[in-house]
Order: sequence, then C-alpha cells, then structure tokens
Amino acid sequence: MKTEKNLGIWMDHSTANLIDLEIQNANKTIDSKFNFNTKEEALSRSENLMHNKRQQMNDAYYKQIANAILNYNNVVLFGPTNAKTELYNVLKKDLHFKDVKIDVEPADKMTDHEKSAFVKKHFE
Repeated sequence: MKTEKNLGIWMDHSTANLIDLEIQNANKTIDSKFNFNTKEEALSRSENLMHNKRQQMNDAYYKQIANAILNYNNVVLFGPTNAKTELYNVLKKDLHFKDVKIDVEPADKMTDHEKSAFVKKHFE
C-alpha cells in the first residue's frame, strides 16, 4: 500500500509556509513577488497596469505553490485571507490535481509551532 503524503500550507497573499510533518526541516516558504514597491511602481503608471501586474504575479505565486503540491496526496490550505480559496479554485480547474484531496480551513495569524500543530491535528 502506498503511504499517504500530507502537506499543510498556511498562506496569505504575500507568503506561503509549506509544512510537511514527515520530513524534519522540510518546511519551506514561498513568497509572492507582488510587494508594496511593485504595487507603487505599477500604480504610478496606471491603476489598470497595477491590477494586471498583481494578477500576473499572483498567478506565478500560485503556480509555485501548485508545483510543490504535486508531490502530495492530501493537502490542507489554511490562513487568514481568501488567498487559500483563490488557490483552491485554481487547483480545482487543473486535472493534475484530480487525485489530490485538498481541504480549505480558516485560520488566524499563527506561530510556526501553532501551524505545525494545526497540520498535525488536521491529518490525525
């Protein structure tokens, strides 16, 4: 029987913490490239450009996270913003993720220890 690989992802629109409890020190962080400076620079040219830039950078950010998810059977997306739901909707449309069970849970700001405990409890 194949072992189940579980991944927890605490995320907002700027950063994603990937938590794999099976591998020591395997936790990694993915940061969105859309930050305050990028927003200000794009906004100085036009609001439309700023929105397009944000969408492109969010797509790239979600793609990076999606590539990490491909190695897992079960994933829980959690965090304080709607970024988790946006990512879930992107993944739902992609056939690469049809065999990956993805749950979405609300969560507030957390310490690293609280994030690990949340993921452990979710997969128990």
